[in-house]
Amino acid sequence: MAKTADEIIGEAVLRYRNKAKLSQEVLAEKAEIHPNYVGRIERGECSPTVDILIRIAKALSIHPHKLFLKL
Repeated sequence: MAKTADEIIGEAVLRYRNKAKLSQEVLAEKAEIHPNYVGRIERGECSPTVDILIRIAKALSIHPHKLFLKL
């Protein structure tokens, strides 16, 4: 079964978070979102808004388009 867009984006967030050596809590603090929300995004359980994805990308010091590369 093909992965959903939410799962692909979640995997990208997880990959870049690990690459940056940040915990979910630290990423959440930098992006000004709840740590549980970071976990839900990484597991592909929700559809984050563009605003949230931009805040996450900024917190990870990456361009937002990198979260969409495998879509």
